[in-house]
Amino acid sequence: MRWHRAGFRGYWRWKSRSSGGRPQIDADLRALIRQLSTDNPLWGAPRIHGELLKLGFEVTQSSVAKYMIKRSGPSAQGWSTFLHNHAPNIAAMDLFVVPTIGFNLLYVLIIVRLGRRELVWINVTTPNRGMACTPDHGSIPLE
Repeated sequence: MRWHRAGFRGYWRWKSRSSGGRPQIDADLRALIRQLSTDNPLWGAPRIHGELLKLGFEVTQSSVAKYMIKRSGPSAQGWSTFLHNHAPNIAAMDLFVVPTIGFNLLYVLIIVRLGRRELVWINVTTPNRGMACTPDHGSIPLE
């Protein structure tokens, strides 16, 4: 029985051996990567990799990504937060065609500032004149 156990142990030791691959990086370098990622939450793996190269460490970007601290929760602000923060500075634009009673077409451009829902620009023109965004007698600037 002893020879059977020894053979079984030898087989699994052989099966579990290191199959090569990348050498492990030092524990100090792993700690430095974790410290950089916690101290600078906006830095990703490319930035930390670049900083480590400047310091003289030979490490790949994938290794840096592997040893960075994983953050829980959303990494950036959500879409509704972005809209709430930037609504006064966002404008919406629409270009549409209006058929008239005489079967002519009018092109209409409207720009609306979303913060106060105010009209910024209205322009109406015919197809043969083209849409001009510079003020002329066919456009009505609202201020």
